[in-house]
Amino acid sequence: QVHLVESGGGLVQAGASLRLSCAASGRTVGSAAMAWFRQVPGKKREFVSAFRWRDSNPYYADSVKGRFTMSRDKAKNTVFLHMNSLNTEDTAVYVCAYGPGVITSSIAQDFGYSIWGQGTQVTVSS
Repeated sequence: QVHLVESGGGLVQAGASLRLSCAASGRTVGSAAMAWFRQVPGKKREFVSAFRWRDSNPYYADSVKGRFTMSRDKAKNTVFLHMNSLNTEDTAVYVCAYGPGVITSSIAQDFGYSIWGQGTQVTVSS
């Protein structure tokens, strides 16, 4: 089955940029959704960005729209999250997810994703 491994997190200052990577092993299907969520202790998992593997047209949460960009490298089976103008509210564990059965209208909801990575910590200092 598909296995996801995130990387690229770290400690940065407010205003800085960071690129996260999610490498997928195993065969992915074009209709599947790939997504980034973020998790803060004590809060519900929050949607960040997602797209269909087939077309890579991204959806963004309002909180990150205009600052974050999701992209892919199909040859490497890897998705990226380019994060700009980071602020302290972006501090979280960022998790990559794969959802072969996700429908478009639910692409921003976590219940449809069946495969999850281990997460990578992003910490933004002031």
